[in-house]
Amino acid sequence: MSSVLIIGAGGVGGVVAHKCAQLPEVFSEICLASRTKSKCDAIAAQIKEKTGRTIQTAQVDADDVAQTAQLIRQLKPKVLINVALPYQDLTIMEACLEAGTDYLDTANYEPHDEARFSYEYQWPYDGRFKEKGRMALLGSGFDPGVTNVYCAYAQKHFFDEIHTVDIIDANAGDHGLPFATNFNPEINIREITANGRYWEGGQWKETAPLSVHSPFNFPEPQVGTRDIYLLYHEEMESLVKHIRGLKRIRFWMTFSQKYLTHLRVLENVGMTKIEPIDFQGQKIIPLEFLKAVLPDPSSLGPLTKGKTCIGCVFTGIKDGKYVEKYIYNVCDHQECYREVCSQAISYTTGVPAMIGAKLMVTDVWKKSGVWNMEQLDPDPFMEDLNKHGLPWEVVDGKPYVEQLAALEAAAG
Repeated sequence: MSSVLIIGAGGVGGVVAHKCAQLPEVFSEICLASRTKSKCDAIAAQIKEKTGRTIQTAQVDADDVAQTAQLIRQLKPKVLINVALPYQDLTIMEACLEAGTDYLDTANYEPHDEARFSYEYQWPYDGRFKEKGRMALLGSGFDPGVTNVYCAYAQKHFFDEIHTVDIIDANAGDHGLPFATNFNPEINIREITANGRYWEGGQWKETAPLSVHSPFNFPEPQVGTRDIYLLYHEEMESLVKHIRGLKRIRFWMTFSQKYLTHLRVLENVGMTKIEPIDFQGQKIIPLEFLKAVLPDPSSLGPLTKGKTCIGCVFTGIKDGKYVEKYIYNVCDHQECYREVCSQAISYTTGVPAMIGAKLMVTDVWKKSGVWNMEQLDPDPFMEDLNKHGLPWEVVDGKPYVEQLAALEAAAG
């Protein structure tokens, strides 16, 4: 039995707290902390109603290393789960080193003033975490996170060499609103409006934002055929280092035309910019203002219907023979809301964060230093996905590889 400190009380933080509360035999004490304590208290009330458990709440400024370290010392958690903003990863890691606890996050660090995200900021902490005998687990969400574990599982069980990986993330949910993002609007829009990027032949290649796309027929009938768009996503940065025989890796995400039309208009009028502008004698960042007026993703739970389908399409070699596999999960928005008062986007990130923490506090995944998900034994994590709400399927990848090949042929 172990205590856990969760920092961040948005949609994902709520799911993590709910899922930890469901396992009193693992997480004996839970504290949910945020800059705004009232958000933590609201989640704590939900958990009390759902599970009968009482969790602690606290106010903390995660940008303040000393304040965060003081809270860690006070609570003495076995692991800190960071589901705050990616801008705060480094200060929270510093606090964990200062106060002496293990660290887990779901998304890599982003500089606040630059639309760029990379593990190069967190990997250098490896030596310091090793010196302290502490573990930092990076990217224990879905993508990154589960998709990394799918890659490790495929490498362990289905392939001697994996030659190509296509990570494909589809959200077929509908919240009925004109425009809203399913996770933090600021992070979501920065990610989508950046150049696409993929790895092939030993080098990174760039594409214009959302310029490479194609229809893709998903295995889940309620998802059906959706347009997938090539993006850059952080898990590729670590997977190129750890997957044997890799020749190409790409990341795709679905968007509706309505969503993209709104996004283009917002871009055209300057609302997605991250450079400060003068407004009535103050400096404001347009994207931060836009975030303030868009719906809070945590409010979308009762509105959203439909399903997600996220997974990896693989090609490679096993025992000298060519192999194609597709590993994926389907998640229902309404089922998630019934269980933990959340839509599926937060659920698919929050459940893996809980599982990663569970494996750390039970010493199943016990390492010193900084680790990415695919570096660890995938089997216990895959087993827990089936137990805790994110069951997965493995199917013949041939029909899906053929769809991707058709896309390449059409592109010339």
